[in-house]
Amino acid sequence: MTPLKPEDYVVLGKISSVYGIQGWVKVYSFTEPMDRILEYGNWTLRNGKNLTLVEVDKGRSHGKGMVAHFKGVDDRDIAKQYTGFEICVPRDRLPELAEGEYYWYELEGLTVVTTTDVVLGKVDYMMSAGAGNDVLVVKGDSSSVDRRERLIPYIDQFVLDVSLEASVIRVDWDPEF
Repeated sequence: MTPLKPEDYVVLGKISSVYGIQGWVKVYSFTEPMDRILEYGNWTLRNGKNLTLVEVDKGRSHGKGMVAHFKGVDDRDIAKQYTGFEICVPRDRLPELAEGEYYWYELEGLTVVTTTDVVLGKVDYMMSAGAGNDVLVVKGDSSSVDRRERLIPYIDQFVLDVSLEASVIRVDWDPEF
């Protein structure tokens, strides 16, 4: 089996801090719903180029976030070493999506173009605005109309077409807005 490269992983969350004294960690999950992150069982934790495989043996919702415990990590000081690590899983472990649906990581880096072919920039990242609404965070660059950052709701009214092959998202958006 060929070892996985960093680009073969998808970030599903981040370890923000320790929780309690028995080796638990606080988790910020990017999954929807947030506890879906626990369904993966084994996580690859990444800090820069350092990768560590851990087995999640317990986890639950806690307040507005999550907490998790790794098998064999029963001490706060040991758990603390994972603070700041990204939680990753291999891309091939993600569920298949329906036609026309995309994972956020697939949209990041795509060029955003208006219906009149004005380049607004590239998708820097996605964020959730609550109530099930996602937002494209588009950053202008040297090839765009300006260097402004734009927040474009990821809804059918504004996002007209996504082409992963062409690396382009076509939007109905006024460049002045």
